[in-house]
Amino acid sequence: MSSEVTVVETQFAGVRVEVRTPASFDDVVERLNKLCGKSSIPELVKLAREDISEGTYVREVERRFVGESGFMLFSEIDHGGWIAKFGIKRRTVRWILGNPLIAITMLRHDISAGLFAPVEVLLTEASDGEGTFVTYVRPSSLIVLGDNPELKHAAQALDRKFESLIERITAPH
Repeated sequence: MSSEVTVVETQFAGVRVEVRTPASFDDVVERLNKLCGKSSIPELVKLAREDISEGTYVREVERRFVGESGFMLFSEIDHGGWIAKFGIKRRTVRWILGNPLIAITMLRHDISAGLFAPVEVLLTEASDGEGTFVTYVRPSSLIVLGDNPELKHAAQALDRKFESLIERITAPH
């Protein structure tokens, strides 16, 4: 192994998507909570370290943590809770969500896909209080660099699943 440090820079462009829905902030958050399970990365790692088979791990993750949408919430950052201190009176929350059973479909083709799995979404109340903005970056636009058909296929499947969740939480009543 070389004793020299090397640095490689690769430019790429992510695709940022913003959906405005007439649905209230509370409704969008409630729908997201209803459709997603909850877990933490430490919980998933702890389960993986148990003396169980891969099949048992999959079944336990699906049974205990995965929500109806196929995703689980890992972390929630309430930006609205602290930006008010600086005079910005808007509710906004960033969710980090994913599913290790989806992530592995990409990581097995390129371990660096783990930089963008899990995915993130920002929910922001409209400034006039009428509706909600849902902002995210299309996962495949971050994950797939270069020619890797298997990774591209898996990342686009994630796109479809994630965009289906976004459609469900933003649908007007």
